[in-house]
Amino acid sequence: MPETGKWQVRWQSAQRSGRAATHAAVRAAQSGVDAARQAWEATPRQTRQTWRLTAVSAATGLAVALAAVAAAGPWDSGQRTAERAQAGSMDGASGEHHAADPGRAPSAPPVLPALGDVAPGSAGRGAAPVPTDAGLADALSPLLKDPALGPLRTASVLDVAAGREVFGEGQGKAATPASTVKLATAVAALSALGPDHRIDTTVVMGGKNRIVLVGGGDPTLTARAPRHGAEEQPANLRTLADATARALKKRHTTKVGLGYDTGAYTGPALHPIGPNENIAPVTALMTDEGRLDDSDHGTAPRSTDPARDAARTFAGLLHERGITVDGGPAEAEAPKKPDRIATVRSLPLSALVERMLTYSDNDIAEALARQTALALRQPPGFAGAGKAVRTALARQHLPLSGAVFEDGSGLDRDDKVTAALLSHLLLEASSPDRPALRPVVTGLPVAAFTGTLSNRYRGESAGAGAVRAKTGTLTGVNTLAGTVVDADGRLLVFSFMTTGTSDPQGAQNALDKLASAVANCGCR
Repeated sequence: MPETGKWQVRWQSAQRSGRAATHAAVRAAQSGVDAARQAWEATPRQTRQTWRLTAVSAATGLAVALAAVAAAGPWDSGQRTAERAQAGSMDGASGEHHAADPGRAPSAPPVLPALGDVAPGSAGRGAAPVPTDAGLADALSPLLKDPALGPLRTASVLDVAAGREVFGEGQGKAATPASTVKLATAVAALSALGPDHRIDTTVVMGGKNRIVLVGGGDPTLTARAPRHGAEEQPANLRTLADATARALKKRHTTKVGLGYDTGAYTGPALHPIGPNENIAPVTALMTDEGRLDDSDHGTAPRSTDPARDAARTFAGLLHERGITVDGGPAEAEAPKKPDRIATVRSLPLSALVERMLTYSDNDIAEALARQTALALRQPPGFAGAGKAVRTALARQHLPLSGAVFEDGSGLDRDDKVTAALLSHLLLEASSPDRPALRPVVTGLPVAAFTGTLSNRYRGESAGAGAVRAKTGTLTGVNTLAGTVVDADGRLLVFSFMTTGTSDPQGAQNALDKLASAVANCGCR
């Protein structure tokens, strides 16, 4: 991808300097080798043997250390599995447009310093030079005139250490955010529930020789065999069946009726866009996001009744474990004072947020919006969830002028946010004073490496490995919001929005150039 002329000049200059330095280093190294050989030949034999043993020990220790570093990976300790795992494509999910799965992501250098830390060689927090408003305007304003962008184009760039805007254009105009609205969903959920919150799926007694499978709204509940080697496993219906069968056999019961309860959520289950391969009906009980194939992210054919299908699968699992289900599963309401006999718990909310952002997962987004509604005592449907998200963000004193939250995923075109809100959401998540919001940053896709950015910023782009951003794409709508460390080591957050585009690829490239310009910019 072509970059700015300034970057190309810097790169060519760096190449020339590197070649000169390499030649000088080779000459110096050769002189050193000759001197070392002469010293070695003059050394007594016994001393040589001692030196050999010391060298072997040092080499062994270094190899062990390097292996440990390789196993840990280049990422900072706050980053989780989503940052280290296989980079996946969305293949159209959430309105995103990506190529086939590119395979495992290559190694990358650290792309985000520990938040609140200083740049190497600096003398205090935020000591890296601050880009000036005029410098950033010189770099970004011409790129915002790219004809590939739609008639509405807005931007906001904030300096994290100073907590102030260093560039803005139309930043207060509300526009359709597409999937970048997931940033709002994430901050709202983490603020209302905390990063350690987990969602329960339970089995309770529903009467004599009758049990009820109760969905709590875990969108990552799976019925598949556990994945080998995965550091974190989602809640599994097989595990729940194991525990249920054991509990029933202890009660000397091997034949039961089965009901299933989805009452944790209210309102219509079908998203306003209608049946769609980007999202399953939103229900408190589902397995594998209602997918009818073996995929775990991206578009897929979906069940029209995920709760019923999950209950049928559970009945089959019980049968395999020696428990007969009398008749087919039926909708039911769990007792108000239930006798729980088995429970599985989701991964912590921090992990759900990261997965949602990395893969732009719509099912997780809608679930987290409803979990926020439950926490804030709002009706857990589309309307109540939108109100809860707004309330949670208002409590953080975020700029909500013009904001409309019709859903949690961004599939609804009636969603509206400003570039200023998106950048301030990232500012909050990047603050050292808000560790509970850290998963918003660690879950962002890394340019050219993970998630929905795995196929962008390839080649010589200044943004590759440096830009972390949430994408947003609907027909005629393109957005990008994330974090970047600029050429001087200053941590910045940005958001770029455009509406009315007619060339999706061109608009996407234009947004990528804007983010790369921030990464490449000292801009003083």
